[in-house]
Amino acid sequence: MSILLNGAGVSKGIAIGEAYVYSREQNEISEHKVSKDQQKNEIQRFKKALTKASEQLHEIKQKIAADTPADILAFIDTHLLMLEDPAFNEGTISNIKEYSCNAEWGLQIQSNRFVQVFNEMEDPYLRTRKDDVLHVVRRIQNCLAENPEHVPDGAQLKGRIIIADDLTPADTLMLQHHKIAGFVTEFGGPLSHTAILSKNLGIPAIVGVHHARQLLRTGETLIVDGLHGMVISQPDKSSLKQYREIKKKALARTNLLNKLKNVPAITLDGAAITLHGNIDRPEDIRILKKYDDTGVGLYRTEMMFLEKNSFPNEEMQFKTYKRALFRLKGQLLTIRTMDLGADKELEETLEQGPMAHNPALGLRAIRRCLKEPDDFLPQLRAILRVAALGPVRMMIPMLTNVEEIQQVFNLIETAKLQLKQRKTRFDQNLQIGAMIEVPAAALSASAFARQLDFLSIGTNDLIQYTLALDRIDDEVSYLYNPLNPAVLQLISITINAGKEAGVPVSLCGEMASDPLYTRLLLGMGLDYFSVQANALLEIKHIINNSKLASLHTQVQKILKASSIHEIESLVEQLNH
Repeated sequence: MSILLNGAGVSKGIAIGEAYVYSREQNEISEHKVSKDQQKNEIQRFKKALTKASEQLHEIKQKIAADTPADILAFIDTHLLMLEDPAFNEGTISNIKEYSCNAEWGLQIQSNRFVQVFNEMEDPYLRTRKDDVLHVVRRIQNCLAENPEHVPDGAQLKGRIIIADDLTPADTLMLQHHKIAGFVTEFGGPLSHTAILSKNLGIPAIVGVHHARQLLRTGETLIVDGLHGMVISQPDKSSLKQYREIKKKALARTNLLNKLKNVPAITLDGAAITLHGNIDRPEDIRILKKYDDTGVGLYRTEMMFLEKNSFPNEEMQFKTYKRALFRLKGQLLTIRTMDLGADKELEETLEQGPMAHNPALGLRAIRRCLKEPDDFLPQLRAILRVAALGPVRMMIPMLTNVEEIQQVFNLIETAKLQLKQRKTRFDQNLQIGAMIEVPAAALSASAFARQLDFLSIGTNDLIQYTLALDRIDDEVSYLYNPLNPAVLQLISITINAGKEAGVPVSLCGEMASDPLYTRLLLGMGLDYFSVQANALLEIKHIINNSKLASLHTQVQKILKASSIHEIESLVEQLNH
């Protein structure tokens, strides 16, 4: 009899194959009091476990390094860096001494502290980083318990669908190396490193399928629908035929889109559209180039700060931005200055004050940079320097008024003066733009456009600020709708302000990556999209099969509508 299970689809595609239930022992962690003399022994046990955990990860890297890009291996490097982090290992040693406890319990205390910090973060991507802590802790606890790491033989895994409680990035890479067909996990979320890896590696995957290991058995035939988050166990002949046909059509669709790689984005009536990608780190450019040879419309630099959990100095930032620029080989790099705030905080600043009651409305992004210029100036100098080496422009997040723009200009002049005094080369004419992600900025877009070189609409924040809601709050998230008429009006105001001033306007929020809104945005006059890498070819396909003249007429009717239901119906017609 067939069983249907549901979870969160994190990597599109259909996998059909036999299940392999990947079970690992869970260690029961309990506290044991130890004497002062025994503390030294526990500390030594912990240090040996750290070394063993590091050796295991390096061994995995060696096994798969031959055919795995460096940016993919960087997910393992994240865990290796955690093993070397003083806040992690020295904190555990302090716990052993302070609480006179065994190494396992000292590690558990430190793990709980880290998890609590991540749980309090508003940003869903950063909150998911607690998974990395838990993965590293589990590996160390296994080493403390001297449990041998069991990895099934590659021949057992080839073509199988893996069923597990959770998978670490190292697990995922090793399993992909053994050519698995797909995987299903009981835990994990769509923003976890494992989910991101599965998408980058093209492995159909579903997470959050509760009790999957109890309900599914090794050897059973499974269908994994990564798009809809469905697992079908023991499918009948009709279902197998249906999904094999879907898989065949999906492959044909992929082949069709692949033909658009490096083809210009031009509408049917000859309008050239700029199509760039979004990145978090230089290594993401490899993934971008996999889809299209294009530039970067949004480089979120705060990820470097958060992953290192500190303020990188000017030289480190310069080298990182330079690496991104050189990987683009002459294409544009748009660097957004750090968007740090009360919900995306570095550990070294956590003790400086209480967490804001509403982090999204607090001291974040440019507000923080203007208040703490000593942290901001090294980034400005690094960007000015790298801009002398190729096409680079700088984008400022969360500006709300023209006075802030002038303050930013003053700091840029200070940075230039400092570089001149050091006789360091920089770009005197660096282009400066603003993220339009606050309603006040959208309503002042004309004034912004007169002072800046470009504008970029960040729809994620613009929508939640306009509608006064937290999009990750289950109680109100149903109100989060890009098609709200107020949101569309603010986007339209910004695009029109840019055209009147002769200033480019891009859109880099999630709306740009969603095919549902491509024709709507084209009809509103948007001619610059910055999207997630895996959306590039799909968006380009829609652009190349759209006629602007007819879209403008239909979109004017949409902009006059006052009901979301009516707008949704009109957008559906537009897409047909």
